[in-house]
This record gives sequence, C-alpha cells and structure tokens, in this order.
Amino acid sequence: MMAAYLLARAGVNVLVLEKHADFLRDFRGDTIHPSTLEVLYELGLLDDFLKLPHQEMKQLHAQIGETTSTVADFTHLGTHCKFLVFMPQWDFLNFLAERAKQFRTFELKMQAEVTGVIEEDGRIQGLRARTRGGDFEVRADLSIGADGRNSIVRERAGLIAETLGAPMDVMFFRLSRKPGDPNQTFGRADSGRIVVLLDRDEYWQIGFVIPKGAAEETKMHGLDSFRNELARLCPFLTDRIDELRTWDDVKLLTVAVDRLRTWFRPGLLCIGDSAHAMSPIGGVGINLAIQDAVATANILVPKFKMGPPGIQALREVQNRRMFPTRATQKLQLGIQNKVIRNVLNTKEQLTTPWPVRLLDRSPLLQRVPAQLIGIGFRPEHVTVTKS
Repeated sequence: MMAAYLLARAGVNVLVLEKHADFLRDFRGDTIHPSTLEVLYELGLLDDFLKLPHQEMKQLHAQIGETTSTVADFTHLGTHCKFLVFMPQWDFLNFLAERAKQFRTFELKMQAEVTGVIEEDGRIQGLRARTRGGDFEVRADLSIGADGRNSIVRERAGLIAETLGAPMDVMFFRLSRKPGDPNQTFGRADSGRIVVLLDRDEYWQIGFVIPKGAAEETKMHGLDSFRNELARLCPFLTDRIDELRTWDDVKLLTVAVDRLRTWFRPGLLCIGDSAHAMSPIGGVGINLAIQDAVATANILVPKFKMGPPGIQALREVQNRRMFPTRATQKLQLGIQNKVIRNVLNTKEQLTTPWPVRLLDRSPLLQRVPAQLIGIGFRPEHVTVTKS
C-alpha cells in the first residue's frame, strides 16, 4: 500500500489487488516505528495519522525473573516522533488507501485474489486473479509482490527463498485491560516461558512464546494449564484469564525467518515479507517493508519516465535493501538462538543477565537498541516528488 501510494503520488498508474473484502485481520504487525513515522512526516501525512486512535511508547521494558529493566529509550532519536506507535494494521492500511485515492493514478480492487503470474518470453507481463465475478488478467509493466511470507507471487514466479530458521512460534490472544494494570508495554521471561504484552488501551494484545512446533502439545495439556501458566507469569491477569474461553480465542503465528536470493525477475519485484520474512523480535517487519517501499519508489519512479523499469533497476532496489535486511535478520537470529532458545529450554527461575542490567543502569546505552529498533540500519527518505 505504501509503494502504491508513493508511485501513484508520482504519477505512475497503479492497481492494488487485495484478496479480502476489508483489512480487518487481527494479530498482524501493529508496531509503527519512528522510521515509518518519519516517512509519514515527509509526505505531510503525520498530523492526520496521529489523530487516529493509537498508543505511544517512549521506552521499552523487560521483566526477567522478578526484575523489570529499561532496555531502550526512544526519546533521544533524531526524528520528529521519538516514540513507537501501536495501531491496528487495518487502521494504517485504511488510512493509506484513503489518502491514495486522491491520486487519479491509484486504483484499489478488493476481493481480488492473485492466483498466478503471466509469463511470456521469459518476462512477467502481469498477474492472474480471481474475484467473485470470475477470473481475470492484469497486464502491467511491473508487478510488485507484497503478499507476505506465504507469497503466491514469489511461488508462482519460481523465486527461491533461503530459510534461516526460528526456534519459536507465538500464540496470540487478547485480554481486557483494567485500571491499575501496568501502564506500559513490556515482555516477561521466566522458567522456560516468554510473554509479550502490548498495551492496546482497552485490552492487552498478548504473545505467548512457545518452542517451535509445540502448539499441539501445548493444547494437549489443556486450556486450564495454559491459563494458569499465564497467571503465574503475569499475576495481575489472574482475574480475567477466563476470558480465554476456547482455543479458538488463541491464534498461532508460525515464526519464519527467510529471504529470497533474488528479489526480482524481468517485470517482477518482491518487497516486504514476500522478499524477506522477519522474526517478530522488535516488531520491525512492517517498518522494514515500508523502507523497501520507499526505496522502490525512489529508484523506480525516474525509470518509469523512460519506460518499463529494466532488470538493472530492479537489481538496484535489492542491492539497496539487502544490507539492512541481512543486518536485521542477523541480529534477530542472534537473539533467537542465544537468548530465546535458552530461555525456552530452561526450567529454572531466571536472573537478569549482565547486559540487561548494564542497559538498565545506563540511559546513554539505552539509545543503542532504540536506534536499532526505531530507525534500523538504513532508513529511507522520500526523494520522489509529487506529480
């Protein structure tokens, strides 16, 4: 949606195909970082965006064992917004779609499920899609696959992903938020369990981290056992754990970390999770995807003025975005394998490791993880002008 907005803003004819009738799907990436907020500022959209219901987080806290520590402080970032924003992804998508509709070159077609690519003479010439009214084809100078980690576009185009692995999955659910609850988003790790709580104002969005492939085993122990484990880790939730009535209230995120070796073919480019599925660590996935979209527009808009972008232009996008992708995934994999895996495999009560204690004691050091999470390794800025 961001790529479409930027391209249409620059005068490029764009059609967005969306499989569903709306954007209302829960437990998607809802964390909007300062790097993305800075892009909205550069587009003149930030003030209106921040009028939407949201929560702001200026510091990141973690509870390990019985000790709570501050591990990141965003208030010193050199951006207009020195905080993270929590907002349902459907609100963000609706916001971008409504703003994009002001451009005569933008079109959004809902309930249009992509089923394949049109390939002729070694070039992707467009996409095939299915609607309630029947199948149809879209011919295009360029098709952009932005359809997530289970991308149909990249599969049908024969692009190969390198799997990097993940030791965990996440079970997501929500519980009501009450007066007197902690007033911050935080994570809790102890005795083989990790829980992340995201403040959604009226409710908590909760991620319960489990070992990879352990969802069925967790369910076999029963919902009461699951609820009791949650109450042990977060005692303040004890009075509302019965809000989890059945396993249907719990959604499984199968964590995957991968990236395409090549993000493109003639006439096709993949960005976001279609090009590189990210771990949920740090909530950086949506923001890395936004940076991909900005780089795509910056590089390709001048090319469109001379005709369909060639293979070298698509390679330029991948080359621009490969370093931050590799660096972010390397950092995530290090945390997964050296921290999360160890926590999930231990049955003893945890004590705060010395790096976390050091962060907690040093406000200056807290700026480092804030920079890595909030800004990333190569932030992009909008350079293409409005048509």
